[in-house]
Amino acid sequence: MKKAFVKSYGCQMNAYDAARMADVLAAEGYAPTEAVEEADVVVLNTCHIREKAADKVYSELGRLRVLKNARAEAGRETKIVVAGCVAQAEGAEILSRAPSVDVVVGPQNYHRLTDLLVQSRQKRVVDTEFPVEDKFDHLPARRTHGVSAFLTVQEGCDKFCAFCVVPYTRGAEVSRSVAAILAEAEKLVRGGVREITLIGQNVNAYHGAGADGASATLPDLMRILQEIPGLLRLRYTTSHPNDMADALIAAHGTLPALMPYLHLPVQSGSDRVLKAMNRKHDAATYRDVIARIRAVRPDIALSSDFIVGFPGETEAEFAETMRLVAEIGFASAFSFKYSPRPGTPAADWADAVPEDVKSRRLAALQGLLDEQRHAFNAAAVGTVVEVLVEKAGRHPGQVAGKTPHLLPVQFDAPTSTIGTLVPVRIVRAGSNSLFGEAVPGAAVAGAAAAGAAAAA
Repeated sequence: MKKAFVKSYGCQMNAYDAARMADVLAAEGYAPTEAVEEADVVVLNTCHIREKAADKVYSELGRLRVLKNARAEAGRETKIVVAGCVAQAEGAEILSRAPSVDVVVGPQNYHRLTDLLVQSRQKRVVDTEFPVEDKFDHLPARRTHGVSAFLTVQEGCDKFCAFCVVPYTRGAEVSRSVAAILAEAEKLVRGGVREITLIGQNVNAYHGAGADGASATLPDLMRILQEIPGLLRLRYTTSHPNDMADALIAAHGTLPALMPYLHLPVQSGSDRVLKAMNRKHDAATYRDVIARIRAVRPDIALSSDFIVGFPGETEAEFAETMRLVAEIGFASAFSFKYSPRPGTPAADWADAVPEDVKSRRLAALQGLLDEQRHAFNAAAVGTVVEVLVEKAGRHPGQVAGKTPHLLPVQFDAPTSTIGTLVPVRIVRAGSNSLFGEAVPGAAVAGAAAAGAAAAA
């Protein structure tokens, strides 16, 4: 039997796309494998957000070249595919830099993957043109596995942040119809999925066609999805502060299935830096959005993205970011040193911040964010929370799942609880996970109670 190895880098959108590429290959008889040395097709689904991510891809391609040559000597063919945003941005250059690559395909074209593999028997292939057809209309049925799943509802971005390649690699904002999303969600739930995370580059700008032909908003969509029998939880990511409309904020207090967790990137606490980034919001706007969300859902867990060392960032401006973080408090966050991406407006700007300064600032920021994360996790100790059990744990007799706040929890319970909600008393907070004990029938404080109180 033919085998396919698919490796994904970067965001949740890439994770979804990687799973769908595995579906495309499975429909043509390729069984998935986690052992790359067994694979007849190797797909690297790439990310172009940061320089190091692209560098990792080329390092991986160097290792794959050795593997491909070794398999060829043994009479076994290996096709290497580079997909995703690096593929979209660099196209044929990848073929020049990595002669072992057979196919380069962009994120809007992977529904053609098997055809491209056939074409690559004659010559190496690049397909990065934005297609006329909708890829979702041509993808095979999803193979469902697991309790939690991503579901793409929106792609592309119209914001054009000065540091970001997404508008160039993913294109303009496009939203799928409510009917198409509902159909995919229902199939996921029938396959055992109990939690769906709605994803998009700018997911809260969702404006898909509804049943009446009118444009539906993200809260409209979630109200429909939460009625699917068997679906227990909904989440969404990633959002832009300017698209946190009143109706979406209100939904956090009125939709029982919507979990109390929000990833809302701010990038900087400095208004001048935010303007240079073309973020189209200032720090006060961000603070106001957070205050309004907390008024509706006091127990919400907040996550964000931060870039330090953007061109021209001063010590005083970095201090404004630290002040914003200290004031708001985050349960988790992603933080990075600025690295220029070719093709973005900021790539050629002067006033580059020295690398040692960026490193020092990043260490300070991550230190504060880690303190907040550990404090948030520690605050869960002693509480009883509903855990959605997702899989067997690390040790016999143990299972693992997540709280409404997306915190991983491990506790003793039979594997028959997978896919169910179990009340768990948290007894200890580790560096990356919580540990608890099942308390069947116990009242759950926090998420559901806070939501009901906010709605009232």
